[in-house]
Amino acid sequence: MSDQRDSAPYDALLLLSFGGPEGPDDVVPFLENVTRGRGIPKERLKEVGQHYFLFGGVSPINDQNRALLDALRKDFAAHGLDLPVYWGNRNWDPYLTDTLREMVRDGRRRIVTLTTSAYASYSGCRQYRENLADSLAALAAEGLEPPRVDKLRHYFNHPGFLRPMIDGVLAALAELPEDVRAGARLAFTTHSIPDAAADTSGPVAGHGEGGAYVRQHLDAARVIADAVRAETGVERPWRLVYQSRSGAPHIPWLEPDICDHLEELHAAGAPAAVMVPIGFVSDHMEVLYDLDTEAAAKAAELGLPVRRSATVGADPRFAAAVRELVLERAAKERGEPVAPCALGALGPSHDLCPVGCCPARTPRPAAAGADSPYA
Repeated sequence: MSDQRDSAPYDALLLLSFGGPEGPDDVVPFLENVTRGRGIPKERLKEVGQHYFLFGGVSPINDQNRALLDALRKDFAAHGLDLPVYWGNRNWDPYLTDTLREMVRDGRRRIVTLTTSAYASYSGCRQYRENLADSLAALAAEGLEPPRVDKLRHYFNHPGFLRPMIDGVLAALAELPEDVRAGARLAFTTHSIPDAAADTSGPVAGHGEGGAYVRQHLDAARVIADAVRAETGVERPWRLVYQSRSGAPHIPWLEPDICDHLEELHAAGAPAAVMVPIGFVSDHMEVLYDLDTEAAAKAAELGLPVRRSATVGADPRFAAAVRELVLERAAKERGEPVAPCALGALGPSHDLCPVGCCPARTPRPAAAGADSPYA
């Protein structure tokens, strides 16, 4: 057995995220990157960008990634893990292709990737893999030899992801007025996606094909709700709900919306609620606007006391979880026995996305999977 700090065969970690604007002049160009190929007029993008303009045109996601980078580097150093950490984005600077080019020029040949999305879905997994394939193809077109790139498994049920959120729910409950605290409901919220995308997400090992997006969220929510019950001695009704829908009205997306759910809770006589953003790694724009602004306004209109619990962000336990996931995957690549760590009923997810996993409407090459053209 190799040293527990041995990351071989990997020689670098890539933090791969969505990206976001860092000033008013960035908003429309950023949205053009996000929606490229869809033919959306610039005037419509300006309307969509109003959420960003409310916050000075700045998405918090880049600063949050910088904080996570710092936490990862400190954790790795403290535990003797000599693995450089790089950062690239899909839609804004630092762009993924630029970061991979830098990594190649630094001599990195075997890269393991952490995406800032914990669950299986097209937009949360395969699209990142497609972007990796696009960037690797761009490097090849420049005459550079593309590196081998792998992706860490979905970490929605890793203790280092769930335990910070459990503490966040307990803290949010403590902030509620004492006379409504015991009756507070839990609303676990995540990004809505089209029903068709949810149905074809996955697979989850041992649990059939498709449907992984909802199933994984329900499993994570159940672990958190059970832990909160054990800590407080109160059995709290909870539900998985959705936010941030962006599709055409005629296409079915996952429901109910968080604001509709708050109305249902109020109508049913619930005295309070805690919104638990389990679908998000950090407090980026869809948390700050859709929950802290829009949903909070709906709750105030209803007279329903609500609090929003914290996301994981750069919590040291999450940084430690990433280190554990890297060492776990490295040991597997070396052919060593590994006992993956996971809470809940689903167990650890696959290391290598199988062929056809989380398919797109139009098939495209995707790296870091069983069907990668860059194995």
